[in-house]
Amino acid sequence: MKKLVGAAPWIFIIIWSSGFVVAKYGFEDADSLFFLAIRLLLAAAILLILTLALRQPTYLSRRDLAASLAIGISLHGFYLAGVWYAIELGAPAGLSSVITSMQPIVVSLLAVRLLGEPLTTKQVGGLLCGLAGVFLVVLPKLSKASGFTGESLGLLFAALAGSTIATLLQKKIGHSIPLMIGTTYQFAIAGFLLLIVSILRGRTQFELTVTSFWTMTWAVLVTSIAAILLLLWLLNRGSAAKVSSLLYLVPPMAVVQAFILFGEKVSWVGLVGIAMTAFGVALVIRS
Repeated sequence: MKKLVGAAPWIFIIIWSSGFVVAKYGFEDADSLFFLAIRLLLAAAILLILTLALRQPTYLSRRDLAASLAIGISLHGFYLAGVWYAIELGAPAGLSSVITSMQPIVVSLLAVRLLGEPLTTKQVGGLLCGLAGVFLVVLPKLSKASGFTGESLGLLFAALAGSTIATLLQKKIGHSIPLMIGTTYQFAIAGFLLLIVSILRGRTQFELTVTSFWTMTWAVLVTSIAAILLLLWLLNRGSAAKVSSLLYLVPPMAVVQAFILFGEKVSWVGLVGIAMTAFGVALVIRS
């Protein structure tokens, strides 16, 4: 059990970073926000069934319900939808990763004041090292990027704000929420709102193909249910700064997965960045 607990952060990074790869497949047969709406509503239904089957707590106080809805809108409505829609609009994946990967810095600085979590010298060094590593990983991609717009930039900063707010809310007021039913509400509210947005925009394309079926299956079971439950569990066990620092590993891991699945090359600068990022995260986690 102890080994499993120690491996949990790395399992989370692998499955969370796969979401960027899944996005490439998801856009082939569906509109991004409509795909996400279906994904989140399916995840909410499945998680509710699991909650009832496992006889987990289903009651939420008004305070916990409000917290769950706020976290769900921030994490899924702003972060997830913002990233996916920005990429669909043509935002470079590298620059998207840089912007959203600044979340650990923002969370760590705000957590000092809002959550009373102190930052050690090693943690500060780790955060800066991790940020530098992320830039090295994505820098080669930025020079070749095209199609970036002010609209997609605004969406990415909204995504950054959403993930930051969700992390701080989970640590500040979400620790008492029963994990499974709370996550069910988070999925449901975000999915419902994205469905409304998709309908109002008249963008509800979803073609059921072999690719879209397996993409949706992975997105629902792995990057939604497994990853989110693991993220919230990690936040409840550790500090916001330590858990958020794990997100530095998302861009490097996404690069590795893209190399394996799509044959995308990794430069020597990128390899140095991956090493720096891993070292920075290790400093924060072990401090």
